[in-house]
Amino acid sequence: MTSLSTIQKHLIGALIMLGAMTIVPAFVTQRYFLGEIIVFMIWASVAVQWNVLMGHAGVFSLGQMLIFAVGAYSAAMSMTYLDISPWMALPLSAVVAAAAAFIIGLACLRLGPAYVALLTFAISYMVYVLIITDTACYTTVAGGCQRFFGGTTGFSRLEDLGFRQMLRDNWVVGNYFTVLVVFTISLVASILIIHGRLGLAFRALSDSPVYAAARGLNRTRSQLIAFVVTAFFTGLTGAVYAAHFRSAGPSLFDFSTLLFILAMVIVGGLRSTWGPVFGAAMMMILVEIAKGLGDVRNTIIGIVLVLFVVLLPKGIAGMTSRLFHRLQPKRIGVRTEDPATDRT
Repeated sequence: MTSLSTIQKHLIGALIMLGAMTIVPAFVTQRYFLGEIIVFMIWASVAVQWNVLMGHAGVFSLGQMLIFAVGAYSAAMSMTYLDISPWMALPLSAVVAAAAAFIIGLACLRLGPAYVALLTFAISYMVYVLIITDTACYTTVAGGCQRFFGGTTGFSRLEDLGFRQMLRDNWVVGNYFTVLVVFTISLVASILIIHGRLGLAFRALSDSPVYAAARGLNRTRSQLIAFVVTAFFTGLTGAVYAAHFRSAGPSLFDFSTLLFILAMVIVGGLRSTWGPVFGAAMMMILVEIAKGLGDVRNTIIGIVLVLFVVLLPKGIAGMTSRLFHRLQPKRIGVRTEDPATDRT
């Protein structure tokens, strides 16, 4: 199967998924369930981009929630201090997140994988400490003190996307379709990266680094491009998160949130195409079931993550791929793809 037909296959899948998600509000009318689907699309978008970066580009970054928070905080600060509309804040925040990733990537990506993971996590924690220790009153908003970086309370009561005035009680439907557009853009971008020229470069660097270098492929440059591109879409998702919830705070840096998104990637299938979407759906269902268990919920997430790493290292996507190949009739003289390398 050629690269072009592979891209077409996955784009058709994305189009089918988009069509199915488009008609969901016609059947799901309760605001709570629509809100949960919105949260699913937000985290799935982050997981998809993290999978591109870690699974395909080989960048073991633990700073994706930092990039997400940069997008959310950029949207919140631009709306608060520059008085711009949320619609203008979305692309602006994505650009700021990409710029932040470029600076971080220049500092980190020449190091080994373990050092990249440690340094990106350290930078994320440093930014978190910088935010929560911000105690000086920068300005006054709604009669209260507003710290420049939000402090421990963050930013709240941000301007909404305008659907409350347009759709009134059905405003969540407008937010739903806004998040759906962002999720679709993120998913399509990941497909084009994984199965395009950049993805081919990643596979070459992974399979034979010496030969790839001899052909002129630079690992650091390729990884930096992936770091910046995935940061753009992750920052855009962070901005739409802030616009939907009308808030941005230090809770975005919680380790439990980082573990939750990482579990989506691992459970769905690292180095796959659709795995993070499957993983996001499964983890959202699991969290919904365990919602009344308090802190035990994080323990359950950890147990599920360990079980998948040990028993199903290729995740749901790998399991689905193996079942599909086993069900296919074997044809003599025709070479089929190895399920272990199939990027479902």
